[in-house]
Amino acid sequence: MIVDGNRQADRAIELVLAYYAAFNRGDRPAMLDLLAEDVAHDVNQGARETGKAAFTAFLGRMDRSYREQLRDIVVMANQAGDRVAAEYVVHGEYLADDTGLPPARGQKYVLPGGAFFDIRDGRIARVTNYYNLEDWIAQVSK
Repeated sequence: MIVDGNRQADRAIELVLAYYAAFNRGDRPAMLDLLAEDVAHDVNQGARETGKAAFTAFLGRMDRSYREQLRDIVVMANQAGDRVAAEYVVHGEYLADDTGLPPARGQKYVLPGGAFFDIRDGRIARVTNYYNLEDWIAQVSK
């Protein structure tokens, strides 16, 4: 829901909500269409990856190991509409082993998370994701 009435902020919020709607539909091409070609992706507790090709590869790794839906999404933007923050709850299932993480056995998890975005020329130019990895490990290790 958009309440502040600022056009730049409203457009930025709509962009991020469209990104998450595409994520929840599993529509990876629609997600990628919302990104700048040189998108910077700060992987949770990992390195920065740059460009759509790297982001596409990341999505492939994620889709192989996880099935996730984001719920209770709240999105906020600054007045200029170039910085956005989102908070959500991840409802997921761990499908296949991911490198350096516990073995997958179809474990389900519920985890709060958040992201920060830079918006440039109507596209997402940076995505920085955060969730508590230790909490996730504890949930899937049961």
